[in-house]
Parts: sequence; C-alpha cells; structure tokens
Amino acid sequence: MSASTSTTASTSKSLAAGAARRRARFTPGRLALLLVALAVVAAWQVTVIPESMIQMAVGPVLVPGVVVAMLVVLALAYGWSAWRGRQVDDAQIEDHEPLPGGDRRLLFLLGGGVLFMALVQPLGFIIPAALCGMGVARAFDAPVIGRSAWRSGLICLGIAAFFWFVLAYLLGVGLGPALSWPWTDLATDAVAA
Repeated sequence: MSASTSTTASTSKSLAAGAARRRARFTPGRLALLLVALAVVAAWQVTVIPESMIQMAVGPVLVPGVVVAMLVVLALAYGWSAWRGRQVDDAQIEDHEPLPGGDRRLLFLLGGGVLFMALVQPLGFIIPAALCGMGVARAFDAPVIGRSAWRSGLICLGIAAFFWFVLAYLLGVGLGPALSWPWTDLATDAVAA
C-alpha cells in the first residue's frame, strides 16, 4: 500500500467520523426537548394575550390556545416516542447525507419570515406574505428566479390572498389591511393638512 493510499483512507475515515459526530448532535430526544420548550414558551405567550374590550362569544385567546394545546400534545407524544426509541432518525443512517446547500436553504426560509415581519406594516398582509411564501418555496427548491418565477409568485400570492380573505374577512381576525401603500398615507396626511 502506498503512502497516498493510506493518507486517502485515513482522510476518508476522519471525514466519516466527523459526519457521524455531526449527526449525533441533534437526536430525536433533543428535538423532543426543543419541541416541549417551544410549547412551554407558546403556552406562556397565550396567557399574556390581553382580553378584548368588546363583549365577544369567542375571545382572542381561543385559536392560539387550541393551536398551543395541539403543539403540547404533539410535543409530548413525540417525546414519549423518542424516549422509547421508536423515532427514526435518518441522519443516523450511514448512507444518508443531508441535502446540499443546507445553510442557503435556512437563509431563504428565515429570510422570508424576516421579510414578512419587516414589510407587513407598510405594505399590508398579502404582498409580504407572498414574498415570505416565495422564500419558503425557494428553501424547498421551487424556482423563484427566471421564467418559472411568475408561476411561483402567483401561487404564493394566491395562497396569501386566500388566507387573508378567510381569516380577516370571513373570520374577523385582525390581520390589518390586505394591501397598504406607504405613499397613500403620505397623500392622506398632505390632504388633511
């Protein structure tokens, strides 16, 4: 065996050992603990939602409370299953590797959410929600640049408009205006002065 062959073999072994350590960091048990912690924080946040001053049959705590209760049940069920060793962790399988570009995918996913939070006040709900949806779609390899971008954009715009219509118009959830333009507020202020 030559020196270059032994060097290549030892390099591949050290790379495999490093990959195994990275895979072992985030186990199903740790994910279960993270989910339970998230559920506890969400439950606390539901308790600090202020009551509505309007007399309503359904208060502002009902829907978030139901969602958090479902999250708690799912987190506890997943934790129980992980504790019993019944959760499959594909990252622990030797032949499986993560999809390439994981950091870029995470950047698009989180960037879409940050973009939504930054633009929902000045532009209303629909356009920022569509841009957030395009960020999520790009994180899952949907085309958002080039000729196919129109299709992705229209799908995200349609989904955002549907959610605004159902939640704000039909159910009366205060999502703010569907569309808002910053310069219209400036024009309204100028006319009022």
